[in-house]
Amino acid sequence: MDVYKLLHEDHRKVKSLLKELEDTTERAGKTREHLIRQVEMELEIHSEAEEKFFYPYLQTAKETKDLAYEALEEHKVVKSLLQELIAEAKGTAEWTAKCSVLIENVEHHIEEEEGELFPKARKVLSKEEAESIGEEIEDYKEQHTGVGAG
Repeated sequence: MDVYKLLHEDHRKVKSLLKELEDTTERAGKTREHLIRQVEMELEIHSEAEEKFFYPYLQTAKETKDLAYEALEEHKVVKSLLQELIAEAKGTAEWTAKCSVLIENVEHHIEEEEGELFPKARKVLSKEEAESIGEEIEDYKEQHTGVGAG
């Protein structure tokens, strides 16, 4: 599977989890705990795979360099927010607000990646390279989660 389709599927899955999380109330502490852990797991393996297999190619090309570095910084912000959300009490207004900030950051990252980075990456990477990177990511995800794509 090519890298764009694979990453798009990951994005859809994360957006679905975030929607579920967004729909919870402050009384749903156990549900929030479960969902934030799922989001963390999905984003961790997804971002690691992008950082290891996809972004290095894009950081070397003039057309995609800046966006690839920006995406890395966005990953850092999201990881930080996730760690705070996992550590903090789930039934507070502060947690709800911080969760909204996480959702906004992830949605912005996805929109920028799919709307700007992917189109430019398609000009930088050949179809064969996109397929190869997609296969590397699939293998990586399988090794680190025990679950293959699709």
